[in-house]
Amino acid sequence: MVKRVLVVDDDPAQRRILEEMIKRLGYETKVAQGGEQAIAILESPEAANLSLVLLDLVMPGTDGMAVLERVGQKPGVPPIIVQTAHGSIDSAISAMRAGAADFVIKPASPERLDVSMKSALKIEALQGEITRIKKKHDGTLTFSDLVLSGDTMSRVISLGRRAAASNIPVLIEGESGVGKELIARAIQGESERVGRPFITVNCGAIPENLVESILFGHEKGAFTGAVDRRIGKFQEADGGTLFLDEVGELPLDAQVKLLRAIQEGEVDPVGAKRPVKVNFRLISATNRDMIQLVKDGKFREDLYYRLNVFPIGVPALRQRLDDVPELANHFLARFAAEEGKRVVEISDEAMRLLTAYSWPGNVRQLENAVFRAVVLADGPILTVAEFPQIAAHVEGFKAEVPAAPAQVVARAAYTGPALLGAEATVPQTVDIGQGARGSLGIPAVDAAGEIRSLESIEADMIRLALGRYRGHMTEVAKRLDIGRSTLYRKMREYGLEGPAN
Repeated sequence: MVKRVLVVDDDPAQRRILEEMIKRLGYETKVAQGGEQAIAILESPEAANLSLVLLDLVMPGTDGMAVLERVGQKPGVPPIIVQTAHGSIDSAISAMRAGAADFVIKPASPERLDVSMKSALKIEALQGEITRIKKKHDGTLTFSDLVLSGDTMSRVISLGRRAAASNIPVLIEGESGVGKELIARAIQGESERVGRPFITVNCGAIPENLVESILFGHEKGAFTGAVDRRIGKFQEADGGTLFLDEVGELPLDAQVKLLRAIQEGEVDPVGAKRPVKVNFRLISATNRDMIQLVKDGKFREDLYYRLNVFPIGVPALRQRLDDVPELANHFLARFAAEEGKRVVEISDEAMRLLTAYSWPGNVRQLENAVFRAVVLADGPILTVAEFPQIAAHVEGFKAEVPAAPAQVVARAAYTGPALLGAEATVPQTVDIGQGARGSLGIPAVDAAGEIRSLESIEADMIRLALGRYRGHMTEVAKRLDIGRSTLYRKMREYGLEGPAN
């Protein structure tokens, strides 16, 4: 989806110039002729459709500083870049303190404006991700925090908000990887239980013999191995929300107890003398055909109708491909920050590739594809070459796979203080055929074809690590997964450390 920029300037000629410049940079524009009109737009629902604001600082009436003081710190307001012909340090500091993301001097060149806009959008994306993580942890995530821009998801959001206004049991249906848990968290975040515990249980990952103990808890001595009393997930969710993921995987015995917990609002811990009252909001999710499970006798019909009071179907990513660009840019900003790489955008051709693919693994697959692309990237822009596995499945796209590196010749090792007395070269390495970084290994046989001893291979590994990490002993020990004292001992044993002077 093309990002939209609000241009605020009282000079008609300057507005037209900025509009044209911003459109050539690949954005849509909306204009405001002064501060009052800008405030009205930024305080209206229309602000949600804006990605950036370019604000003139000096205007008659309500000037840029007044706009910043009014809306600069408000949540939901897009990042604001201020511009003025009066470029003083004082005005820049005042604007930044009032909430501006950046400051440019009029007339700004297209190059300078492009850099400023991309930086502001990247910072906003990272701040948005930090906010989402914090809200997810605090149980305050809302639908407004989710990366959902397409029309296809509008019904899901509408149903979710209606469900949040009630305590009605919700069943979220959809394929694996579509984001069912995030929908559940957003329902809680917009309900009266906001900020309360949100307990997630993956019903398909619990061993069958432990389902009752984990869900409902147990008393000390209730069974062999029950050395302590343990409260179950229902009691952990008391006052908050219990999210049962893959609820169709629950065994029939546990389904009977779950039905009682929903009907009576109480659970029976294993070995307990009396039931325990619990107050919880139940949200379930499944990627299975529940009706078919009921017909096959694998899921209780009465429990199904108790869970399926308010169903919400989440469409697969292939059914909402208009969400792909925003999701991809969201993941790009996050992983570039995590990996410490200066990758700032996805090329137009690569984005066309991503929106042409069917994504059988849904949002989770897209997330992993962008993560891999960021790790592979050598430049600031992700191209089709960084998505070879996706390009192989989309007609009209081809990603060139880099050739495998040639066999590495022995090279001189680091000879700093940490390697006094060490050999002058690192051991010979061989290509083991994958062509990726780290695909070079120590040979297991000698020149005569005989198997080398473990000690000689270990000594070569230490020599290689010392050379690769330039004698940084902490890093060498970490990479070899041994303690520093063990590393020093082995270096002495193999003669890799010279005598102390």
